[in-house]
Amino acid sequence: MAAPRPDATPDTLLTADIALLTSLHRQVLTESGRDELAGLMDRLEEAAAGAADGGDPAEPTRIIEALTAQQAASLAQALTVHFHLINLAEQRHRSRLLRGADPRSGDATPDMWPAVAALGELASRVRDLRVHPVLTAHPTEARRRAVSSALDRIGAQLDRFDDVAAGTQERAAARRRMLEEVDILSRTSPLRTTPPQPADEVRAVMQVFDQTLFHAVPRLYRSVEMVISDGDAGRRDPAVPAFLRFGSWVGGDRDGNPFVTAEVTRQTAAIQADHALRALATGAERIARTLTMSEDATPPSPELANELARDAVAAPEVFAGIRTSSPNEPHRQKLLFAAERLNATRRGRIELAYRSPDDLLADLRLIQDSLRQAGDDRAAFGELQHLIWLTETFGFHLAELEVRQHSAVHEAALDELLGQLDDEPADDEARLALLDRLAVEGWPEHVQPVTDKTREVLDTLRVMSWLQERWGPRSCGRYVVSFTQKAEHLVGVRALGRLAVGEGRLRLDVVPLFETGADLSGAVGILERWLPTDSTKVWLGQTGGHVEVMVGYSDSAKDVGPASATLTLYSAQSELVEWADGHGLHLTIFHGRGGSLGRGGGPLHRAILAQPPGSVAGRFKVTEQGEVIFARYADETLAQAHLERLTSAVLLADTDDATARNRDAADRFSDVSATVERASREAWWDLVRTPGFADVVAESSPMDELSELRLGSRPARRSGATEGRDLSDLRAIPWVFAWSQIRANIPGWYGLGTGLAAVGDPERLRAAYREWPLFASLIDVAEMSLAKANPRLAESFLALGGQPDVTRRVLEELDLTRRLVLETMGQRELLEAKPLLHGRVGLRAPSIDALSHLQLRALRLIRDPEAPIDDAERQVWTRVLLLTVNGAAAGLQNTG
Repeated sequence: MAAPRPDATPDTLLTADIALLTSLHRQVLTESGRDELAGLMDRLEEAAAGAADGGDPAEPTRIIEALTAQQAASLAQALTVHFHLINLAEQRHRSRLLRGADPRSGDATPDMWPAVAALGELASRVRDLRVHPVLTAHPTEARRRAVSSALDRIGAQLDRFDDVAAGTQERAAARRRMLEEVDILSRTSPLRTTPPQPADEVRAVMQVFDQTLFHAVPRLYRSVEMVISDGDAGRRDPAVPAFLRFGSWVGGDRDGNPFVTAEVTRQTAAIQADHALRALATGAERIARTLTMSEDATPPSPELANELARDAVAAPEVFAGIRTSSPNEPHRQKLLFAAERLNATRRGRIELAYRSPDDLLADLRLIQDSLRQAGDDRAAFGELQHLIWLTETFGFHLAELEVRQHSAVHEAALDELLGQLDDEPADDEARLALLDRLAVEGWPEHVQPVTDKTREVLDTLRVMSWLQERWGPRSCGRYVVSFTQKAEHLVGVRALGRLAVGEGRLRLDVVPLFETGADLSGAVGILERWLPTDSTKVWLGQTGGHVEVMVGYSDSAKDVGPASATLTLYSAQSELVEWADGHGLHLTIFHGRGGSLGRGGGPLHRAILAQPPGSVAGRFKVTEQGEVIFARYADETLAQAHLERLTSAVLLADTDDATARNRDAADRFSDVSATVERASREAWWDLVRTPGFADVVAESSPMDELSELRLGSRPARRSGATEGRDLSDLRAIPWVFAWSQIRANIPGWYGLGTGLAAVGDPERLRAAYREWPLFASLIDVAEMSLAKANPRLAESFLALGGQPDVTRRVLEELDLTRRLVLETMGQRELLEAKPLLHGRVGLRAPSIDALSHLQLRALRLIRDPEAPIDDAERQVWTRVLLLTVNGAAAGLQNTG
């Protein structure tokens, strides 16, 4: 990104960017004969803003009812483009603030490095650090790649336009190119014509690594080194290990996705390896070109000279070419040869390929040590160290591919297989003992899979074994069991693994995932039954007592409501820490957080600092989902800043001060917690257990049409029911997505108002907000959800569900929650203390409301079988509906 103009403040630069992009959009509409559309956008936005401010509530409806279906579709698409351009301007603004070290960056996120530096003994803390983001393919990113690519091109020209060194001609050329790209964007359908396949999702995520993470990760390590080294960074061994690990569920998560097969997982690992090896080879070649020190000035160590002689005879033709192009430059020669070997590894040329990342690291450290011995510390610990860090972080596999499957799938497979035994177990205890024995001793030879589903389960485990042989044990070893509800669900996977590979090698780290409120409360009881089994003891001996347990935010919030889920998760984690400590285990809690505010979304660094004492302990693992991936990793600056906040928060989470603060506050406000948890849960259940409630959600929202958006490869619904739906049929992501579309956002706040009212002590609630980080985080997330809600529009949407009592309860709880949240925060209006966020929400509100009015019109026509439209018009209005969903997702952000 170009340097900003020296006479401009960050706010004026953002305003200028938005004004420029908006004017360009209006210009291309006018040039293409769509000037009426630009005027219509203005009229509808003004009417929507007036309705929200107490003006005529019927004016937006009058404007929209006068539109033809085709006019409505054009208007929805134009508003969507408007949001994409605003998002681009704000993304550049965040990056600009971060590069300028503006304290307002990230909505007043503080710079934590001074606090980290003050901890003391930082090198020892970093030595045991592990930060582990896991990218998922959960379908909440509504933008097509074509739209994202167009926005990237516009952003590049905006950088060119803003460059202080640009002359008049250069800026004019950049403006012309922006007009061209905005014109293309305005004519590009935002809707996918076909659903993405798992391979498409894999390649989309690869962009994050290629364009951002390969650059941001070493920059992060350098930032940490700067804190540790007292200004001597880059001249000595940095004492900063590669503490980041990246995981991926993309191509491995088959829970509810029949399109992710064993073959897809194998192909995914191959794609990942190709990108990792290509990045390492490119890095090696780039750095080698800089190592032009002559043999006389920087002599090789005896060990390096010996290795070069071995390389010359191992691959004489390759080495001869390197020697010719780099005469008397031994360090350059060795690194160029390493690049050749990486390319050979990528292409499967066994005679020259590296066997493992450890072999590459040995070569890199050989070069580094030789440079150090020759007195060239800068070259030894500069860019070469970056390549070492990249190799340690990504290996040859890029990201640790994780398999996830529902416990019910394993149970069905085991029922089929155990039915072939003479001593089929009579109860759960006998079944656990039998599965444990089979996992350790093996299965009788006559037991074979009968159905394709069971074969697929076994093939997945065989593929995991093969990938570990091909790309190393880190490549694919974790197996997450969704809806773990008993110990047999964990031991059963090991038994299946033994049947799949027999005596073959398979590192199988079975990770329980506790998701519902009841499962979270019973997690320790399940683990207590699992721990004494022989198969678990053998595995713990291999891991050195390291255990990973995953807790789910999405289904727990859907099960018991957002407030109850937050407090239940806190209690469950505290119990897990106590359990692990009692057994001498090293626990890593894996947080299954979503991007939306109803699925654990919100500022991640604050969430980490609010964790129960001992639950982090220098190890933090979390999912990064949907549009959050692209918001946090959109460019190097944003990615580095996100990773720095994540890292510094993990380092600070278990300090004595943080631990004492969280423990004391949890004890002091335990009565508040218990009251809010109980009352909010009861309020939530009273709503969602209303007969026909799932039908109300589906009828009043575009939930049934979400599958037509083709957001991801996984089906949006568990069944195809069109009436008599059950809440369990609605997946957590579409559930949250739908509520954001109808502007109610109940997954982020419903029940909290009742919980706060049950406490009945405003001053005590204010004290809890000031002094307990967890409670403050809960309130802040609810505040954000409420700020993006619109009660008037929510009422209109919910009316389509045909149950006035549901509408009444939602609106009454919204009013109560808003009033008590403000009272607890000591504010007069929402987002009062967050000016940047307040500005962003306010900027978008009129356009989002305009889209919501359009969506209401489309829904009414589509839902009403007596509507005066023919089949052709109904199809166009369905397209209008999908366009408004896509546009509102762009405008609201963190929607799923």
